[in-house]
Amino acid sequence: MSDSATRRPIRSYVLRTGRMTPGQQRAFDQNWGRWGLEHDAGALDFDRCFGRPGPRVLEIGFGMGQSLVAMAAAAPATNFLGIEVHRPGVGKLLHGMAGQGVDNIRVYCHDAVEILRDCVPDASLDTIQIFFPDPWHKKKHNKRRLIQPPFVTLLSSKLKQAGTLHLATDWEDYAGQMMEVLSLADGLENSCGPGQFAPRPDHRPLTKFELRGERLGHGVWDLVFVRK
Repeated sequence: MSDSATRRPIRSYVLRTGRMTPGQQRAFDQNWGRWGLEHDAGALDFDRCFGRPGPRVLEIGFGMGQSLVAMAAAAPATNFLGIEVHRPGVGKLLHGMAGQGVDNIRVYCHDAVEILRDCVPDASLDTIQIFFPDPWHKKKHNKRRLIQPPFVTLLSSKLKQAGTLHLATDWEDYAGQMMEVLSLADGLENSCGPGQFAPRPDHRPLTKFELRGERLGHGVWDLVFVRK
């Protein structure tokens, strides 16, 4: 077998070894069976999974989950799907859901590319959102950035016609790359006009990280593209 056939794909993340807090572990143990999804289960039947039809929003890389829980609480008729590789973040999300009585999120703790490829049907999502992905700011690490042409093609294939791809970053260089990649992608159109960034939509909560950045004068760039 050739080296190219056995070489692992470049990952956009590094699995941190930080341990879960007792509260996160308890939330994970108590609630995973209710809200967690497994990659090995294969293609997802959304209506069956959520027990109802409804708009479908996927968030990739939700971190510790506070903003996703807030969005789900504010839109109880919408079905949210979250993907996060870091177990402490998943535990924190499940803790927040249980504490706030939020029942309209289902979650994968797995690699997003594999979930999209194997579990999310084509043309099944109304919205995909990716907020503040790792910027891999050193130039030699830029190749690890999540937003690359092949990945955007995969994302686009999962959106319904007129579905929305919403990205946000606080790194200007990454914002420029995102704009270039999305603008060149077949089947996507900038909702604000060619080359234009979007104002922050009201439904995207401000994170503590973002608020701190604003106080320090850091910019935040939102991109909202629509599948044609």
